[in-house]
Amino acid sequence: MFADYSLAELGSIFVMQGFAGLILFSVFVLMALGLAIIFGQMGVINMAHGEFMILGAYVTYFTSQFFLNYLPGLFGAYFFLAMVLAFLAAGALGMAVEWLMIRRLYKRPLDTLLATWGLSLILQQVYRSVFGPREVGVELPNWMMGSISLTDSIEVQINGLFVMGLTIAITVAVALLMYKSAWGKQVRAVVQNRVMAGAVGINTEKIDRYTFGLGCGIAGVAGSAFTMIGSTGPTSGQLYIVDTFLVVVFGGAQSLLGTIASAFTISQAQSTMEFFLSGSMAKVLTLLGVVIILMLRPQGLFVIKVRR
Repeated sequence: MFADYSLAELGSIFVMQGFAGLILFSVFVLMALGLAIIFGQMGVINMAHGEFMILGAYVTYFTSQFFLNYLPGLFGAYFFLAMVLAFLAAGALGMAVEWLMIRRLYKRPLDTLLATWGLSLILQQVYRSVFGPREVGVELPNWMMGSISLTDSIEVQINGLFVMGLTIAITVAVALLMYKSAWGKQVRAVVQNRVMAGAVGINTEKIDRYTFGLGCGIAGVAGSAFTMIGSTGPTSGQLYIVDTFLVVVFGGAQSLLGTIASAFTISQAQSTMEFFLSGSMAKVLTLLGVVIILMLRPQGLFVIKVRR
């Protein structure tokens, strides 16, 4: 397999596939950040997480159409507004779902799995009825188009660089919010001991609702980023939900660093193998490798140590 390529060609291939893996890594991180907050901090298995992502993608699509038709002179800046709207739309829907359904299912993880799986089917049908069954693509601003040549044989996409920069900014913001802010301390207090947190005056119901909304809102931003690498359809979110859960579990459900390391490992392995093998075989081998590691280390790559 490798004998068909020269050393220089192999180097270029690995660099290009590594960059493609970084774009996939960025989407994985954005998806997994929201899921790590919901699953890792709240213990809720949200099978509808992909549908919150696709809601963000649809919001981005319709924002682009609005600017294209009514504000063409500002089209180059629409994506920044689209990300904010995607976060607000997905976050608001997440808070509504938490109030209507999830708050009644805490400490019953299997029930949350079934309930959110049913919710994902409902949302898919709603998207199909409201937005239509056909997939749609977002038209990107001119400044996001094209690529930057590093060498004669290596080019990197500008929109990929933008997605990676966006991922870094959101990851840093989430880390600061969860570990440095007063609200983040309240979230961690509720996770460690809900009864004691309530006894000292923390509104646990409000913390739960805002935490769930934050996780879903980040998924909405991931949907905006998703429009750069794929088309948007009612069932597009299901393509990433398994990989996202795999990233969270492999990295350690309550570890932000573990989520990032896991997303990087899985995306790079999958992207590199897809060049030499079929896409399905690359996924199978990646999954097999993760399963073997989890058999040896079931707690994931990183574990949060707590006092007993």
